[in-house]
Amino acid sequence: MNSPLDSTKIPLLATIDILVVGAGSAGCIAALSAAQAGDCSVMLVERYGFPGGTSTQMLDTFYGFFTPGESPKKVVGGWPDRVVNLLNKTGDIFLRPNTYGAGTGVNYNPERLKLVWDQMIAEAGIEYLLHTNLVAVEVASIGYSCIFWNKAGFHKVKAKRVIDASGDADFCHLTGYNYERAGDQDPMQSLTTTFRMSNVDLERYHEAGGKQMLQEKMDYAYDSEVYQLPRKEGSAHEMCQPKCISTVAVKVADKHPLEPWELTKAEIDGRKQTFIYEKFFREQVPGYENSKVIGMSTQIGVRETRRVYGEKRLTKEDCMSGQTPDDSVFLCGAPIEDHRKGVDGEQETYWQYVPNSGVYGVPYGTIVPKGSTNSWVIGRCFSATHDAHASCRSMAQTMSMGQASGVAAVMSLEHDFAANEIPVDQLREKLHKIGAVLEIPDQVADISRDGWKQNLKI
Repeated sequence: MNSPLDSTKIPLLATIDILVVGAGSAGCIAALSAAQAGDCSVMLVERYGFPGGTSTQMLDTFYGFFTPGESPKKVVGGWPDRVVNLLNKTGDIFLRPNTYGAGTGVNYNPERLKLVWDQMIAEAGIEYLLHTNLVAVEVASIGYSCIFWNKAGFHKVKAKRVIDASGDADFCHLTGYNYERAGDQDPMQSLTTTFRMSNVDLERYHEAGGKQMLQEKMDYAYDSEVYQLPRKEGSAHEMCQPKCISTVAVKVADKHPLEPWELTKAEIDGRKQTFIYEKFFREQVPGYENSKVIGMSTQIGVRETRRVYGEKRLTKEDCMSGQTPDDSVFLCGAPIEDHRKGVDGEQETYWQYVPNSGVYGVPYGTIVPKGSTNSWVIGRCFSATHDAHASCRSMAQTMSMGQASGVAAVMSLEHDFAANEIPVDQLREKLHKIGAVLEIPDQVADISRDGWKQNLKI
């Protein structure tokens, strides 16, 4: 019997200029920016039944638009702004002040965001396929022959350029690019199942002490082992939906998401922890007495798996330098936020803030696999060390990676540039024209809701 991966027998689904693998926030923006930047055909393929990746599967807040602290600066612009502006039109965002972490967050309705992504993709004329998995890659004379599987069987897509936004660097892995597997050199960040609860009396919760009160109760519950909580730290924040909260509290350590048996155990453990937390909240936290879990993330949240070795590699020293190199294609002001196992007195979450300006620039070479002539890698699998990745993985930054890769792919096609030979000064000019922030802003950002509309409307 012939192998189902005998490419000569697999039907051709499409011949495309630019193929984007993975419709997370990075991939969606990559496809959108490529579709607008030139006269190229663009295809976006996603393994789930909806777009957005982490932005719609498990989270409800964009971080990374603003630097942390009392004098926030807005360091991301362009296509990411357009997404938020569309959510704002229907009243599906609010700004969540935050003096730590990645700065003020843009809280949104993830269900509305799925629709926004769908609509933007359709309006851009992008070929769009859901429920479809990449399973093999063959290097062709011009570009790649990518083999996908869905319920209709195996199909082939021939693409001149490919942007890997799969989250796990699936395309790069199958193509043979080198990468570091999370956990091989540094401890791998933990996994988190997010969950949501409804019918929370937020007024009573805030009157009882709010966040500080919750932290004290979590500390006591953890130390006393009454509820078997997996961590002392964690958050429960308001959602766009009235009387609902979303959490980042579950912690699953020592399970590698690239190993199917371990990932299975992690999913089961994440669900078990969710209902331990439900019991804790209902019995111990004022305002939660009549609340219930109404949903969990589509899958357990994964922070890192593969990090591809690129033409350049972002390091902790680069982040802490607070510098913007001439070849930067986006900015980041987020601190290192490393979610650790937390044993023997070690911090559960390790923080280190960017000194000096509080902002650094990320070089173009970090989104180009080493030696690549016609492919890019974006999202949490871009080229970075463990520490640097723990700073630069916020969704505003991964969307900025997508924006840069989409424009670069079009430049590559139009001018016959290899991916690793794109004139970065020309790329920066094009990014600046569509609203990307490439220089450290002087002014403090207005993060009021009206200020958001005024500052970000395209």
